Amino acid sequence: MITAIGEMMRECYSRGWITTRDGNCSLRRKESKFVYITPSGWRKNLIYPELMVRMTLTPDKTLKIPEGAHPSGELHMHYLILKDAPATRAIVHTHPTHVIAAMYRGFDLQFVATQFPEIFRYTRVGPTVPPIAATTRELGEATAKALGVSGSSMAFDIVGQSNHGVCAVGDHPWSAFEHIERLDHICEILLASGVTPEEVRDRKVLK
Repeated sequence: MITAIGEMMRECYSRGWITTRDGNCSLRRKESKFVYITPSGWRKNLIYPELMVRMTLTPDKTLKIPEGAHPSGELHMHYLILKDAPATRAIVHTHPTHVIAAMYRGFDLQFVATQFPEIFRYTRVGPTVPPIAATTRELGEATAKALGVSGSSMAFDIVGQSNHGVCAVGDHPWSAFEHIERLDHICEILLASGVTPEEVRDRKVLK
């Protein structure tokens, strides 16, 4: 799975979802005390297993970061989502163009997702996080809340972060990637259709 993180980040880069030093990914395997995360400021199209920052989650849920390591600036967001995970959990944060554009135009991603079976059936889209500065504790806390993280449970698979990006969660880096892929695809369709946010609110919801 550690190797998959690099492969997945390179695919994100090739799709234009991140620029070279953007985005981050983390992983905690089931019942493991280790948390892996991409390094801060490193070129994400050149991520390999030996570059990942390995941290230790202590019994009291404190993260021990190796001396001299530089984990992603979004570490607090990853920590809040991973610390009580009951099973293997991977987190991917990227900046997919169509999703960000749709949020910027005023579309409600959670409502939009109810109208497209391709995402409605497989990906639970949560409420969008309001505009909050990147790498802040406030962004981490708001993202965890939007995902519905409560103890070991989580209500949603992906949420948008206004003017910023998305945070997606899965049981494997590629699973989280697929949630982003689905949401970006329907946002591309949405933008190409020319409908306004107001018109979308009148559309039917799938059951």
